[in-house]
Amino acid sequence: MSPLFAFLLLAGGLSLAMAGAWRAAELSGNHGWVDTVWSFAAGSAGVAGALMPLGAASWLPRQMLVASLVALWSLRLGLHILRRTRAGHDDPRYAELRRDWGAAAPRRLFLFLQTQALAALVLAGAVMAAAHHPLPGWRAGDVIGVALFVVGLLGAAVADRQLARFRAAAAHRGRVCDAGLWGLTRHPNYFFEWLGWLAYPAIAIDLTGAYPWGAAALVAPLLIYVLLVHVSGIPPTEAHMLRSRGAAFRDYRRRVNAFWPGPPRRSPGGSTRGAGKSSA
Repeated sequence: MSPLFAFLLLAGGLSLAMAGAWRAAELSGNHGWVDTVWSFAAGSAGVAGALMPLGAASWLPRQMLVASLVALWSLRLGLHILRRTRAGHDDPRYAELRRDWGAAAPRRLFLFLQTQALAALVLAGAVMAAAHHPLPGWRAGDVIGVALFVVGLLGAAVADRQLARFRAAAAHRGRVCDAGLWGLTRHPNYFFEWLGWLAYPAIAIDLTGAYPWGAAALVAPLLIYVLLVHVSGIPPTEAHMLRSRGAAFRDYRRRVNAFWPGPPRRSPGGSTRGAGKSSA
């Protein structure tokens, strides 16, 4: 199978999946289905791309390894979002977009979700570049890639669990979560998500130059960083938090880094812990 034909197949499948996500969100009024479907669709595309026979020699064990990594990522993220969606939790980012778009919201949301299909296709391409590295035998890059993936996966899971535990406590109602990893970065789930995507260039890149296509895997962490930090992650999430939590979130923002983990700074009152209410 040629890489071009493989890309066309994946593009068609992702486009249909996000059209289905749009339909589910429109019918249910719950936009959590958008990210649920995207997580499973992007993971499925990555698995398919990793295992597709692309003509050039590939080392099957590496294909299986990479397919397993992207499948684990997809299952963890997709099931986490699915649980929130089935509980009736709507994503405020999409709700606010619909309000901004007004009567044109259905059409504009459909087009927006097709751009998400394109982003998933780019990520699948990076996964393919890692999976089809042709050099047989395990390399140091494979080990580093697995280590980065495991740290990213576990870090994101711990951050999600800490946030869920914080929100479940009645005493924390309406407060910003600055416990655990949330005291080191305002978005630990985003940071560890990005870290996990570094696994694919680590596996794909060959410093000897024998596999120049491996550099294509760099687009995954680059794209994820841009999306999370500058487009659909931090900006709309923090805009919502500022509207809903006001001064408390501004205090949290002064003390804690947005993306890169680091020690919290002291608030004007001299404490590294916030006294106000918020909800990260």
